[in-house]
Amino acid sequence: MEKQRRVIALGFFDGVHMGHGALLRRVKEEADRLGAVPAAFTFDRSPAAAITGRAVPLLSTLEDRTALMNGLYGIQELVVAPFRTMQHMDWEDFIQSYLVGELGVVHVVAGHDFHFGYMGEGNPERLKAKCQALGVGCDIIPKVELDGVTVSSTYIRTLIAQGEMERAVEFLGHPYRLTRQVTHGKRLGSRLGFPTVNLRIPEGVIIPAFGVYATHVWVLPDYPDHQPCIPGEGSCMAVTNVGVRPTVEDGDQVTVESFLLDFNGDLYGRTVRVEFYKYLRPERKFPSVEALAEEIQHNADQTREFFGG
Repeated sequence: MEKQRRVIALGFFDGVHMGHGALLRRVKEEADRLGAVPAAFTFDRSPAAAITGRAVPLLSTLEDRTALMNGLYGIQELVVAPFRTMQHMDWEDFIQSYLVGELGVVHVVAGHDFHFGYMGEGNPERLKAKCQALGVGCDIIPKVELDGVTVSSTYIRTLIAQGEMERAVEFLGHPYRLTRQVTHGKRLGSRLGFPTVNLRIPEGVIIPAFGVYATHVWVLPDYPDHQPCIPGEGSCMAVTNVGVRPTVEDGDQVTVESFLLDFNGDLYGRTVRVEFYKYLRPERKFPSVEALAEEIQHNADQTREFFGG
């Protein structure tokens, strides 16, 4: 049986931002030209966290990375390798034995700062030279800048931690997203007159600045009775609170609670995706639930205005 031929992008791809997009678009172009599978190679954990021993909050779960690569750039396969194993592999073995020998790679795409193999001895120059010797195509993509700022996961983490979602959208090339299964909350929505979905932030994923955001909520179409919030679009506008909900004294548990503006129904147990677009206000404690409801209605009006709805 003939081995599958792949064109592959190398990197961690946290957040799948505009810089990553430059690599992934090149992979798709070359894969189409060669009749190969467009793929990406990534690690099972953050290389920066593994090397430094410090926690590095992720912009996206592996599931969201996979969905973004496929949906935005047509990447059909994501190869996830254990970082510890790859960290101790000789850089030439990584190219010749693993990429070419095991994965059947015929073309490689990497960023200008990609390092790999034992002690990070593999670099773009060595990658390109080795690929040339093996008859494998290789593209090294230069850094991508917006407004004179290098697009990087580190910079985007700073934006999200500060609630600068509109700028984060520019650098990501898509809205920041959180995809999770809906959990039971304290049924605050029924008391306020808005249907709600409650999500828990996955361990290790960045927590956006506490506050209220204009968002879109998608109910993912993995259920046979799925009904889109807005016919023909599949999403609905929402006012989303990130924080500890001080008005209802929810303790110190951080939650993501979205108040849906154009939906009636129970989404408990379903998987939804919340897309963050604009920071509306900080989280704060209100004197009563009624005062909170009034403010949420104001935030709903702001959200409709932002989305033109």
